[in-house]
Amino acid sequence: MKKTEMPDPEQALPGRQEKMPVPDTHFVNGHELAVPLPDKFEQAMFGLGCFWGVERKFWELTGIYSTAVGYAGGFTLNPTYEELCTGMTGHTEVVYLVFEPKLISYERLLKIFWESHDPTQGMQQGNDVGTQYRSAIYAYNDEQSELAINSLKHFQQRLTVAGKGMITTEVGSAPEFYYAEPEHQQYLAKNPNGYCGLAGLGVSYVE
Repeated sequence: MKKTEMPDPEQALPGRQEKMPVPDTHFVNGHELAVPLPDKFEQAMFGLGCFWGVERKFWELTGIYSTAVGYAGGFTLNPTYEELCTGMTGHTEVVYLVFEPKLISYERLLKIFWESHDPTQGMQQGNDVGTQYRSAIYAYNDEQSELAINSLKHFQQRLTVAGKGMITTEVGSAPEFYYAEPEHQQYLAKNPNGYCGLAGLGVSYVE
């Protein structure tokens, strides 16, 4: 099977019951990770290709309480990075965000999502090829879902005017988020010269 083809559920690697260990705090801002969501915060989940650069893009924003990288949208239970790279988990690399809507809106997050990668490439992002690099928006409620769908329609119009292709982004309800290994969390803060393949199409979300 090609890495650009989603495995059937029965073909996917089974995974394991043991959850990935999660660091107590965010390496950049010191906020707690993997704790119950405080009342004033909301959550979001996006896939834009290799999650290292994606996470940094979001943790730099005012209003973001915490970020974490992980795996979602597939079939394998508590997968490892090595398993993801086989193409046999069905998961894509995602960033999980906890944000304060009074300081940054979900619409603003969507704008950054669309402008920061190429959502027309299907099962790849730049030189990174495989199902784990597909573009995805996973909504946590009906309002997020509606905003995500409307933003896709809007950005498609922007891309069409610019002579770009059709959006292939997966939009759906948020599945379970599996934390990636601790070494991947806030990777580019720990490894400033690390790989970042994040690149947009040069098309602005708004005129």
